[in-house]
Amino acid sequence: MLNRRKFLASSGVFALGALVLPKMASAFFAEAGTHPIGLQLFTLFDFIDADVKGNLKKVADIGYKEVESAFSKQPGYYGMKPKEFASLCTELGLSWKSHHVLGAPFKMPKGMKMPVGADGKPMTLPAHMRNLKDDMQSLVDEAAEGGIPYLVCANIPTETLDDIKSSVEILNKTGELCKKANIQLCYHNHDMEFKDVEGKTPYHLLLEGTSADLVKMELDLAWATKAGVDPVTLFKAHPGRFPLLHVKDISKDFQTLEPVGEGVVDFKHIFANVKLAGVKHYFVEHDMPKDAYASIATSYKNLRALGI
Repeated sequence: MLNRRKFLASSGVFALGALVLPKMASAFFAEAGTHPIGLQLFTLFDFIDADVKGNLKKVADIGYKEVESAFSKQPGYYGMKPKEFASLCTELGLSWKSHHVLGAPFKMPKGMKMPVGADGKPMTLPAHMRNLKDDMQSLVDEAAEGGIPYLVCANIPTETLDDIKSSVEILNKTGELCKKANIQLCYHNHDMEFKDVEGKTPYHLLLEGTSADLVKMELDLAWATKAGVDPVTLFKAHPGRFPLLHVKDISKDFQTLEPVGEGVVDFKHIFANVKLAGVKHYFVEHDMPKDAYASIATSYKNLRALGI
């Protein structure tokens, strides 16, 4: 892990670049790396809709080359149709690789709380949000229209064995539709999927119950770490099943999400095994940070220092 104070002390232009992102900061961030780094745009949820193009340009100026979209305060894709959003990304030098959707109408799992925004208030879900259970075909069709290679189920009920059975059916059926559209379906975890349900682990049931061809995984490294799970153990048990990673960090007490390199996630251990996992894309995510651009600039720089 990288020490934040040492890093800031060693780079006087860093703080300035994170805030205003001038051309010289852009050149500073865009160091040579071995892999394009992506951003999950939920990181910018609080404000992206106010100026979608301007905010995406800032993301590109830091050095990010790929994006993964999610729901926003506007309907559709940040107020746009799929082709419109894809065109905007291309214009800015960004490759739109993936989109997050809900698996079923959202119900807050026990023990989980909504993320708190920069205004100190819990996030509220937009009324226009759709889900795979009720809107499967249209969501797959729109992903195909946008030309993205991945559709990701961001959340699905797993609190009971009946929930899990239903969720497995939804994921397999969506995976079939995605395959016909030349899209790969993935499932994104939180920590709840690793909490015992009647003596079984929901995440393992999802892995075992879904087709390894139709449903792959986007492993969220911070949530897995919070749950006490070693991602490499999952990689070894299910090689090639993890084409996407959510690269985020978490504090020592597992209470606060952090920029990459400022928490306890063992990225060196994980990244040494990405070939086994089948990783193809890395998406930085920080749920509702107080200063999103400072966070993603830190994460980008630290990922490059880690060799990604």
